[in-house]
Amino acid sequence: MDKSSIRTYISEVSEQVGSRLQDFLPEGWAVPKQLGEAMKYSLMAGGKRLRPLLVIAAAESLGGSREAALPVACAVEMVHTYSLIHDDLPAMDDDDYRRGKLTNHKVFGEAMAILAGDGLLTHAFYSAVQASRRYGVAAEAVLAIIEELSVYAGPSGMVGGQAADMEGEQGLTDLKQLQYIHEHKTGDLIVFSLKAGGRVASASSEQLAALETYGRAIGLAFQIQDDILDLTGDETKLGKKTQSDVKQGKVTYPYFLGLEASKAEVDRLTRIAKEAVTGGSIPHPDNLLAIADYLLQRDH
Repeated sequence: MDKSSIRTYISEVSEQVGSRLQDFLPEGWAVPKQLGEAMKYSLMAGGKRLRPLLVIAAAESLGGSREAALPVACAVEMVHTYSLIHDDLPAMDDDDYRRGKLTNHKVFGEAMAILAGDGLLTHAFYSAVQASRRYGVAAEAVLAIIEELSVYAGPSGMVGGQAADMEGEQGLTDLKQLQYIHEHKTGDLIVFSLKAGGRVASASSEQLAALETYGRAIGLAFQIQDDILDLTGDETKLGKKTQSDVKQGKVTYPYFLGLEASKAEVDRLTRIAKEAVTGGSIPHPDNLLAIADYLLQRDH
């Protein structure tokens, strides 16, 4: 697949996810006005929609239905957005901008931002269940999706990675510690997205293993690329300040390996990801392969 084709695919999926998220709260639900506005403010702020894209690409790589995968795709975007709202808080990373807009707490205040994150996290599980309620995905598959979302987003997953990142601000001493942070803070939700898409399409254990290997590799590559872009990226494209890691004294892959070796590691991980889905177990891997290349070449 060429660059223009994968860009078209990504744009198409992003628009569909955005359209579904626009009406993420069911009509008739009594939600306090400012809470609903705060939740939607961050959820609809744009961004790459990478995780929902991976849910759908994984489902389609196994011949699954995009429509059936959309509730799970929306669920993972809600979890991701909640994590960003909380990451930006003064007690965490204390950021003023996200995706080129003022961060949630700068607009709605810290208390409402915390509640908006809480609301998105809990509503994600409601959204995931709709894959079964509305689109006939097997209840056992949705049960496995919810169980894995709890694990990958929880204390041994994304939340644990964030905690390790905060502890690491006291001073990381080796690359393994940094890799742990990247694999859990960022990578676990990416792995979940791929496996969840696979489960929507009734993936076999072999197919789930291939999708997990792909996810582990691109998840780490994605975060290393973020480390690189923090040094070399364009603020207007990134939607946030560059050099923030340096200013905050954060240790990154370029700090340990240097810029060129970090780029080489992204290349290596991308090859591992592509090899995982071209071994024969994934019948339609083209979009997954193109996404891996797209992420390798991204500039924001």
